[in-house]
Amino acid sequence: MGILPKLILASICAAFLAVFCTTPSFHAETLRGVRVLVTGASKGIGEQLAYHYARFGAQIVITARRGEVLRQVADNCLSMGAQRVFYLAADMSNESDPEKVVDFAVEKLGGLDHVVLNHIGASRFAMWDGDVEHTRLLMKVNFFSYVQMAWRALPSLEQNKGSLIVVSSLAGKLSNPFVAPYASTKFALTGFFGALQHELAIKKSNVSISICTLGLIDTESAMKKVRDVVNLPAYPAADAALNIIITGTTRQTDLFYPWYTSVMILCKDLFPSISDYFIQNAYNTIP
Repeated sequence: MGILPKLILASICAAFLAVFCTTPSFHAETLRGVRVLVTGASKGIGEQLAYHYARFGAQIVITARRGEVLRQVADNCLSMGAQRVFYLAADMSNESDPEKVVDFAVEKLGGLDHVVLNHIGASRFAMWDGDVEHTRLLMKVNFFSYVQMAWRALPSLEQNKGSLIVVSSLAGKLSNPFVAPYASTKFALTGFFGALQHELAIKKSNVSISICTLGLIDTESAMKKVRDVVNLPAYPAADAALNIIITGTTRQTDLFYPWYTSVMILCKDLFPSISDYFIQNAYNTIP
């Protein structure tokens, strides 16, 4: 396909999205009293998710590895208006912890309305050096624990017409250098939960699944790796978290945040050689 037909096709797609893909109305009051589990809640996007849910008056269970930090986040949530907050320190590389967290949340809250899977394991920002064990461990934390938690939570979500919200990344849609193990886990998430969306729809399930594709967000851990290396703007974690909550609450299948994520994915499909050029030249230095 030549350049002109591709440009015409892109214009048609953009017009279609503008006309037909309007965002459903979000009403904050619907979140008052909602029972929510948020993973990876000790910092970054997860912490901001907890604070937004707290301001909306939700009942919250938060989890991450560091119990002492979770305690402070829980206290902050209570001061912001959360009806109830519980926390549980857990390590998602431990095979029993993902299911233990879900069971804890169901017991403490009496059921679940929203489950936000947001946690990630520590990963490097560098050329892959052949460390298969690191890739295996990251897959266990970033992918298999998500599958475990989703399966464990589905009965409660089904009973309560709930929402399962999966926080993914542009790296799970568009291959980027220096994040090969991380990207593999995010591609796995997109594939698995995209298939599960279809299966639940076929079964006419009460559960909605939202897959949230995020670009560069200004979390401390992300900026520590890419500051002065990547030529991309970083967007606020608080804003990303709010968009994630709105997407899950309105039961949308996908979120692309910020705006450039969907453009980059479309460009990769329509202009692969140009897209590859920009990706390979978007770095000031080699990490």
